[in-house]
Amino acid sequence: MFNRLCEFKRKSLLSGSVGLSVLLGLTACSGEEETNAVTENASNNEESIESAEVVLNWFPKSQQGGVFAAQEKGFFTDNGLDVEISPGGPGVSSIQIVASGNAEFGLAHADQIVIARNEGIELVTLAAVMQNSPATLMFHEGEEITDFEDLNGRNAYIQAGIPYWEYLTNSYDLSDVTELGYTGQHVNFIEDPTGVSQAFETSEPYFLDKEGIATETMLVSESGFDPYNVVLFVPKDYLEENKETVQKFTSAFVEGWEFYEESPYEINEVIHEANPDLAVEDLKFETDSQEKFIYSGDAEEHGFGHMTEERWQTLIDQLVEIEMLDEGFDPNEIFTTEFLN
Repeated sequence: MFNRLCEFKRKSLLSGSVGLSVLLGLTACSGEEETNAVTENASNNEESIESAEVVLNWFPKSQQGGVFAAQEKGFFTDNGLDVEISPGGPGVSSIQIVASGNAEFGLAHADQIVIARNEGIELVTLAAVMQNSPATLMFHEGEEITDFEDLNGRNAYIQAGIPYWEYLTNSYDLSDVTELGYTGQHVNFIEDPTGVSQAFETSEPYFLDKEGIATETMLVSESGFDPYNVVLFVPKDYLEENKETVQKFTSAFVEGWEFYEESPYEINEVIHEANPDLAVEDLKFETDSQEKFIYSGDAEEHGFGHMTEERWQTLIDQLVEIEMLDEGFDPNEIFTTEFLN
């Protein structure tokens, strides 16, 4: 009724048959319509916000800085997403949670994505966080380990079944290495002056140095085993049915990491709130030491998150070689750069 009245007044004005009172009435109509339009748009915006969850590969740390930047700076919201960030940790498998449909997105290592495919779990990688792996072998300062075969005659504290160790033992003669279990703690390594332990270049050497224990490292990537270390992934069927949502999430994810490159310490304060066990100065070390792994290489030339078929094919071939895969497959089945800028 109100709209019909406004239309009548417009027609009357155009025909020159109305006076000031009608003109004022028309103005009121316009104001009312504008108010209605604003209310309707606000309602539509609320309805367009979509919920999503991302499961981290570990407890909150600098390694997930771009995710927290996207949340803190509103990049997810700007893309119409209300995102819940769920921490990982011991016994928490982001792959299993996402594959079961209990979350839409996850972070994991590239070799885990390939092995999951071998187990019948179909995931698609959307972006690589780390272009190169910070996985390293850590040893006490002065031990003069310059080659992987220098590990012979030593104890190696290694997690059972870790792919890069399987690759090393297959590629080098390490028959005189004594493998001991890795518990996540370094008490045994500290008391073993000739021992070697798995570690990440971006964390363990720093924490041991704070305890007065000087160490040196040798990157596993020097062996040729160098998968993308942290990747953003989604179930294949979810991707096929929700391409628009995947595009929104990936765009915000990339924007978050680009912001983190420029202003990491601001976001580290947010990460510290999410994980008070990590001091701000600890986060700073990780941030500074991981930069070369995240923003160099292909990311420097093509932008954050870039991936290549060649790198994925190499990883698949290596895992087949060490018999962690039953057979090879087309790498395009597990990664896409379609959603990267």
